[in-house]
Parts: sequence; structure tokens; C-alpha cells
Amino acid sequence: MSPRTADPYGTERPGPALPAPRRALGARAAALGVFGAVAALLVAGCGIRSTSVPVDAGAAPSRASCQLPGSAASPRATDGVAVTVQLVCSAQLLPVRRVLRLPKGDQAPRPDEFARALLNQLQQPESAAEAKSGFSSEVGPWARVSGPAKGDPAGTLRLNREPDELPPYALAQLVCTFAETPAVGGRRAVVLGGPAAPEGEDTLGVGGLKRYECGTDLRTRPQSAQSSGTLVE
Repeated sequence: MSPRTADPYGTERPGPALPAPRRALGARAAALGVFGAVAALLVAGCGIRSTSVPVDAGAAPSRASCQLPGSAASPRATDGVAVTVQLVCSAQLLPVRRVLRLPKGDQAPRPDEFARALLNQLQQPESAAEAKSGFSSEVGPWARVSGPAKGDPAGTLRLNREPDELPPYALAQLVCTFAETPAVGGRRAVVLGGPAAPEGEDTLGVGGLKRYECGTDLRTRPQSAQSSGTLVE
């Protein structure tokens, strides 16, 4: 039935009928309005407030290959010694071959000299091939290493910071790069300490010495480095 409107003379007459498409659009808009109101009530009931701030859903999956091309994976040690250092790729430690330039001389380098040479490699900028493959190092120029203090066990290395104060990934890199090298006498376990106390005071330093093992767990979970050390008695 057509809607009826009043004319100036007090009589009723049929009004113009709404086109069918406009009636459908009006019904659809009304339905959407009801749906929106219900959704808002449901959200409010769950205690969730809308926000314009993007929500961090975590880091995007890494597309790093973590594999170096043949020439970069096996550098020629024409002017030095080929060694393995541990770099970070896809949140784990992976071995990378580098050429170590040692002090010239007839005698083999001392353990602390070898340790400093390895540390220097961890502090070097990544090569173009390493960066492209996703490798990086968390060991910055702030790190320094020296040999054992008086009274330390053989093979001990002293850092300029307490090991527990180092970033976890950097500590894991140091442990796994030093392990089984002349820097620690070829031992698998690495004994690290902070700065040595002045002569005449406790030579074990503030935090004492800790022994670290470079195993599968530390390589795959470098973030656990700070809790992986055990105190040296």
C-alpha cells in the first residue's frame, strides 16, 4: 500500500512510492547499524577497548639463508691462519670461517694474544656476503680480553666487564669462539671472569670466575648464556 499524505484541504492522497532499490538499501543500512551496535556491546563486554596503536605480533619470520657462497665460506689463508668464529644468524650461533692475522714471530702466540685476535674478528664489520646471508655479531668495540690474573686457573680469560653484564648473544659468541682454541689451551670449557682486582685484594674479582660450555643448547639458544655459567670453586 502506498503511503498517504495530507493535502492542503484536509484530505489524504497517496504519496509517491519509494523505488525498490532505495527501499533495499535502507533496509541493509539499518541491518548493518544493528550489527555494529551488537558488535560494540560484545567488545565492551569482553573488556577490550579499540585502539589506533598497532599491535606487535612478533618479529616476521627470517628469510636469511645463513649459508655463505663457496668462496666466502672457505677463505684462503695465504697471509694468516684460518679459524672459525661464531656469528649470529636467525637467533642462533653458526660457524663462519675467517683468516686470523697473528703477531709475526718465531714463537707461537700466547693464549691471551690468540684470544685478542679472535675477539678482533668478532668486532670486525660483516663482509658483504655475510651480511647478505643474514650473519651479524653482537660483540662491539666495548669488549676487551686479557689473560689470567694471579691465582687464576690455567686457561682463564679476563674480560673488561663481568660476564653476567654482557649482552647474552655477545657472551655466547665469545664462549663458543674461544672454546677448543689455543686461547683457552684447547679446552672445551671456557673460564671467564671480569676485571682482576688490584694486587693485594681478592683476585677473583667482584663476580668470581665462571665456567661455560659451548654445547648445542648454547648454540641454539644464545639468549640463555648468562644463566649457563657455573662458579669456579
